[in-house]
Amino acid sequence: MTDPAEHRARRGGFAPRQQSLAPQPQHVQQHVQAQGQPPPGCPAHARSAITLEGVRFRERPAEVYRELRALHGPVAEVRLEGDVPAWLVMGYRELHHVLVNDQLFARDSRRWNQWDRIPPDWPLLPFIGHQKSIMFAEGEEHRRLSAVFSDVIGAVDQFELNAQVEQIADRLIDVFAVTGQADLKTQFADRIPALVIARLFGMSDEEAAGFTADLMESITGGPGALAAFGRTEDRLREIARDRAAAPGHDVVSWMAAHHADLTEDELVANLVVLIAASHVPTSTWISNTLRLLLTDSRFAVTLSGGRRSVPQALNEVLWDETPMQNFAGRWATRATLLGGQRIEAGDMIVLGLAAANADPQVRPAFGDEGLGNQAQMSFSHGEHRCPYPAPQVAEIIVRAAVEVLLDRLPDAVLTVEQDELRWQQSVWVRALVSLPVEFTPSHVAG
Repeated sequence: MTDPAEHRARRGGFAPRQQSLAPQPQHVQQHVQAQGQPPPGCPAHARSAITLEGVRFRERPAEVYRELRALHGPVAEVRLEGDVPAWLVMGYRELHHVLVNDQLFARDSRRWNQWDRIPPDWPLLPFIGHQKSIMFAEGEEHRRLSAVFSDVIGAVDQFELNAQVEQIADRLIDVFAVTGQADLKTQFADRIPALVIARLFGMSDEEAAGFTADLMESITGGPGALAAFGRTEDRLREIARDRAAAPGHDVVSWMAAHHADLTEDELVANLVVLIAASHVPTSTWISNTLRLLLTDSRFAVTLSGGRRSVPQALNEVLWDETPMQNFAGRWATRATLLGGQRIEAGDMIVLGLAAANADPQVRPAFGDEGLGNQAQMSFSHGEHRCPYPAPQVAEIIVRAAVEVLLDRLPDAVLTVEQDELRWQQSVWVRALVSLPVEFTPSHVAG
């Protein structure tokens, strides 16, 4: 029988390392202490493994996923930025298996067997290295932090939130309604969650805009990712200290006063998670839904009065253009088989949310007509899924924003052809660069 290490060497992979929760390399520890979070990457990979980057992946990721599935099955070896190896789980059933087996596929990134390959300036570093946040917690610690998120998010008045989103959307539309043209991505979809965060966190609009711009840069990667993340973490630490000294009626104060008794480091790390989860997926959900409504004839005929179609569009986007297309990750606690592939202890698992939603083994069961089915993986699954009621709160924001825009700009049309729309280069986020439209200018009462 072939030795696993020899087998991996033949395919160009890496020899397995002993599984442990040993400290990460010094430069990673220093980054965590100074900045707040770290990178995505993983294990065993063939030299021929596809790199998840480039024009084709940016514009047509579904093609790449189909090709990978045809070549390798539901689990494929891929390369992340910097030629870092990872396992991409694309099968719906295989992804479900990973998400419900926390003992086998754990969340603590200190288990990763590739830390010695990660340079200190790796652009993906901010969101992989272990932090004292819900993202990397396991067992009882995860349940403690999950309770904090559920309690804090649950304290938000959903009726008041809906009214606030409508007010914010109207105010943003007032700015460009008289011009007859707008970029609905940068002037509307990106700004809605930022302004909602400002109100919920007790920040100024300018503060929230700076936060969310830095978070988007750190999540999508690039040369400025580490610096952007550092600015976010430093400012949140200042706000956390201010709220501890003078609590208010806001999310930061609620989290700081929670009976879980978070340390300052825990508070800051979890505030980063909360802002990132509140902004990037929500803004992208808004813009991707607007794109669908503007380009799909099934919705275009009802655009001017399409309230009935909005919920369907929201769910269809989660199936077909889910905002977070991939997510890192999980780490194998021991050697195992997954989708016909041998996974070694410490290997990184990238959760292929978009690919799993498109798995042909699942989609034929209901076809496009059954996209009202809510079983998509966009909010993950299992113990580490988005804490209740976060998905409901996100849907309130997205639905209110989209419905106000349809009411105000019923004749909006794209100013470019659909295939001219461009997407951001990111392994993780499926987000447009812009969404330019034109419409009949309207007078704004003042």
